[in-house]
Amino acid sequence: MKLKITIDNKTYEVDVEASEPESPAATAARGPVMESAPVRLPPAPAKPVEAASADEAKICRSPVAGIVVRVVTQVGQTLQSGDVLLVLEAMKMETSVTAPVAGKVAAVKVAAGESVQAGQIVVEFA
Repeated sequence: MKLKITIDNKTYEVDVEASEPESPAATAARGPVMESAPVRLPPAPAKPVEAASADEAKICRSPVAGIVVRVVTQVGQTLQSGDVLLVLEAMKMETSVTAPVAGKVAAVKVAAGESVQAGQIVVEFA
């Protein structure tokens, strides 16, 4: 069949062939038709409520999720702001976690080799 089509005031003559509808056997040979479906993600896990009433000025939290490589400080040690408390490994890089305030270490909540989550309390100050 020949058709005349006009686009932007230009006329084109085109040949058009009618195709035969595919047989069910040809459709089955290609395999099932996959349709997209909505993806449901599980709800984000709740972060553990850790010392919700803790005085934020007297704690140090992990800045990233990772593995504790080494703990530099110990209970009873007096530190200045910026002193290294521990070293974390995250994505093959080491991150030094430093004291946010000057003070005496009351508790070290992690040990070398342990996993920590971002925001987890790692050291408490007196």
